Amino acid sequence: MAKPRDLPDLSRLAVEGAEIALRVTPRAGRDRLVADEGLRAYVTAPPEDGKANAAVQSLLAAAMRVAPSRLILVRGQASREKVFLYRGLSR
Repeated sequence: MAKPRDLPDLSRLAVEGAEIALRVTPRAGRDRLVADEGLRAYVTAPPEDGKANAAVQSLLAAAMRVAPSRLILVRGQASREKVFLYRGLSR
């Protein structure tokens, strides 16, 4: 797993109800996030049994500075194109 200092600061995305779209490349050489024209995630985990999805969720949560449980995969369970929903703490 990439260290938080190696990740882009995506804390601005931690807004209740925000949908975060990204393209995922499983079985990459190392875990990393690239935020240029769009958000891309590279994870070393294979795309089987939800391993890559869990790795992307953890990586994205670390970059957003939130708990992984706050991110819910709403689209793209079996696709490279994924959308996560951020659910913050209820007040």
